[in-house]
Amino acid sequence: MAVPVAEKKPLPFVANFAAGAIAGISEILTFYPLDVVKTRMQLERGKSATGLVDTFRSIIAQEGFGRLYRGLVPPLLLEAPKRATKFAANDYWGKTYLKLTGQSKMTQELAILTGSSAGATESFVVVPFELVKIKLQDKSSTFKGPMDVVRTIIKNEGVLGLYVGMESTFWRHLWWNAGYFGCIFKVRSMLPKPESSKARLMNDLIAGTVGGFVGTAVNTPFDVSISYSFSLSFTHLHLLALIGCEISDSRGNKKNVPGQVPKYNWTYPALLTIAREEGPAALYKGFAPKVLRLAPGGGVLLLVVEFTLGVFRKALGPPYI
Repeated sequence: MAVPVAEKKPLPFVANFAAGAIAGISEILTFYPLDVVKTRMQLERGKSATGLVDTFRSIIAQEGFGRLYRGLVPPLLLEAPKRATKFAANDYWGKTYLKLTGQSKMTQELAILTGSSAGATESFVVVPFELVKIKLQDKSSTFKGPMDVVRTIIKNEGVLGLYVGMESTFWRHLWWNAGYFGCIFKVRSMLPKPESSKARLMNDLIAGTVGGFVGTAVNTPFDVSISYSFSLSFTHLHLLALIGCEISDSRGNKKNVPGQVPKYNWTYPALLTIAREEGPAALYKGFAPKVLRLAPGGGVLLLVVEFTLGVFRKALGPPYI
């Protein structure tokens, strides 16, 4: 006999954690090379940026196929806590806002607010891993691996150096999750009511893909800002965001520049500076590989999460079903 909806228990934390971890790792192993290409395109200076296919060819021809997976370890280590934080925070904030507003069902406005709150929460987990990943992806990087990056940052900048770009990351994740979860709610309401588990998973794939596309379209300028601020290439000295009046070489060793005023102190003024100096299109550097990853990736993420949670519900039985 099925348990009444009111008596159903939420799945334990470990189930949500595992579902998020499995989904995140599945997504990143599939789409990670596109992330490397996206970062390279964002780090290019000037208006004549290299296209998606040419960037792929250039990396493989000059550095080998393995370079497309350079910097993979940090995001792999990050996926479990990151995805667990994303979906757990979304669930927490959703319940909190429903209680605060006195509403019984989620609305479009609450879905967007809940998603943005989940993204803001997630950003605090992401920054150190994102910093390490981008430094390893940079073409001029001389780091031996993730721990070499961490040791160098702490040695030269202290522990807080691992949080360079925190403000940009905060806004990036806030806007992506607002678009992602907001669209998932809207698209699900527009799709036919699923009559089977297969149809429900198909709806999740469609809703997640649309959500991933919209989230990417909204947050790409903030991603560009992050790549600029995280880049440690000596040929990109003008891109040093949030590092003050100092210049760092490819290993992060700082060199003071007396009297130099930081160009990118905060995210929104930095976006205006980039648009003014390189044109508005510069704010969407790397959009093609990013949307090719995060649109279907968002669909895969939601599909795998929901599928895995369904497996847990069946395994645990009542009162979780």
